[in-house]
Amino acid sequence: MIDYVLTTVVRALAVGTPLLWASLGEIYAERSGVVNLGVEGMMILGAFFAFAVAHTTGHPVLGLLAAAAAGGAAAFLHAVVAITLRGNQYVSGLALAMFGLGAAGVLGRGWEGIPLLTTLPEVSALTYLGLGLAVVLWGALYHTRLGLVLRSVGEAPAAAAAAGVNVILVRYAAVVFGGVLAGVAGGFLSVAYRPSWTEGMTAGLGWIAIALAIFAGWDPLRAVAGTFLYGALFFLSFRLQAQIPPEFLRMLPFAFTIAALAVMARRQRGQGAPEALGVPWAPGER
Repeated sequence: MIDYVLTTVVRALAVGTPLLWASLGEIYAERSGVVNLGVEGMMILGAFFAFAVAHTTGHPVLGLLAAAAAGGAAAFLHAVVAITLRGNQYVSGLALAMFGLGAAGVLGRGWEGIPLLTTLPEVSALTYLGLGLAVVLWGALYHTRLGLVLRSVGEAPAAAAAAGVNVILVRYAAVVFGGVLAGVAGGFLSVAYRPSWTEGMTAGLGWIAIALAIFAGWDPLRAVAGTFLYGALFFLSFRLQAQIPPEFLRMLPFAFTIAALAVMARRQRGQGAPEALGVPWAPGER
């Protein structure tokens, strides 16, 4: 029994690692007031570039750096549309998700089936770094001036601007930072969790990461519990196939995502969600 529990915990850590990185990035982006629904696209781009660079150079860490750069660059495109051009953030995010899936699919042709000789372990420094990062981001968000500035931009951008905060710069930095973390999350999939490249290998994890950010109440520490709960559900969906129909078990994580979103939707605005979330802002506006 103890071995079963330990195995479940270890596997939950492995599965939860990419969800944790991606949800932490989304929390910071949304704390600045910008919704980014393109997490799935940023993750799959990160997964491809991490695999391609790791395979070419033989260094998975370089692959992760490439994944971070790819995720950050994709997020920058979303920031230009959502912040500078004041476009619809939801439409832009959805477009980014579709663009990432399509671009990675095209770029990845010819890479499927190629083995990655040097990989990272599933439960590696990246897992523990993600846990440490959650603590650091929580502390920064609630106990530093930087966190106060970020939260003020997401709650009342006009008031923050009146206090001398560069709202545009803060939002750009938060969105790109979220993209970097989403890219690393995708890179973890292709150089550690499933050391290979397969089209569509993110399999909806980006969407779950967005739901987790909401489920966690935009709090980095709560995101830790949420991501590893999802990780345990994913793992148990395979271990319990002999007792429970596998189709039902595979449905559980996504059903839980819908249930979490439904519960959060019933909460009144102001109980965690930034007041200006999803609302474009321009200098001079009140």
